[in-house]
Amino acid sequence: MLSLIGDEANCWVVHNFHNPKAKTGASKKPAAAPFGSKTTKTKKNPLFEASPKNFGIGQDVQPQTDLSRFVKWPEYVRLQRQKTILNQRLKVPPSIAQFSHTLDKNTATQLFKLLNKYCPESKVEKKARLEATAAATVEGKDKDETKKPLFVKYGLNHIVALIEAKKAALVVIAHDVDPIELVVFLPALCRKMGVPYVIVKGKARLGTVTHKKTAAVVALQEVKSEDQRELATLVSAAKANFTDKYEEQRRQWGGGLRGNKSTQKLRKRAKAAGQNANAASIGKL
Repeated sequence: MLSLIGDEANCWVVHNFHNPKAKTGASKKPAAAPFGSKTTKTKKNPLFEASPKNFGIGQDVQPQTDLSRFVKWPEYVRLQRQKTILNQRLKVPPSIAQFSHTLDKNTATQLFKLLNKYCPESKVEKKARLEATAAATVEGKDKDETKKPLFVKYGLNHIVALIEAKKAALVVIAHDVDPIELVVFLPALCRKMGVPYVIVKGKARLGTVTHKKTAAVVALQEVKSEDQRELATLVSAAKANFTDKYEEQRRQWGGGLRGNKSTQKLRKRAKAAGQNANAASIGKL
């Protein structure tokens, strides 16, 4: 065994002695680069010199970025945002969830065009009308000439009285009244008394009609003859979208929607388990 190893070692020494190229490994040339990896330097245009910015301390001005995530918002902003998220996550009973189904944009635009025609008079206009009425009374004219003009009615107690007396032609309720208990009974009352109603976005938008900051609910009692057709169109839309769908909406719960993080986590978990990740079932609680 030892003699065989010795013979192999002698053969290797003799081979390297006769083959001097085997010793010089450093003289080999490196392999040529592949065809696609050739780097060609782009010629720079001398008219447009590159001036890279340095955003270190005391150097160039930092670019504008969205820092809203780092802002400590006022408490009322945080509360209203948290309330919005809670209304999406928690299961909301149907009586409150019905206020998330609002009138579509085109019909709402037509409605507010009509409401703006019947804005209540300001204090100056009311004073001028009463003075004209007083002057007419002194002169002995008929009161019909200075009859009170037609306006939208507002004020919760006033409108409830109009609905109970079946004198309201159309009731407009805001969807974001706080506390919601102020108006939560109005859709059921309107349906019971046969008064058409709609739910629109924005108590502030209703407030602009009544010259107030906000208005929970307004109502149209009478309109001029030229606006009767437009009112009839709105009433038919209100019956189709709200009164006729009351029983359907009375059974629909709101909320129960997951956030993006938990939805993606469940989808990933279902995919790892080999289950069918249905977006509709994963997105709901």
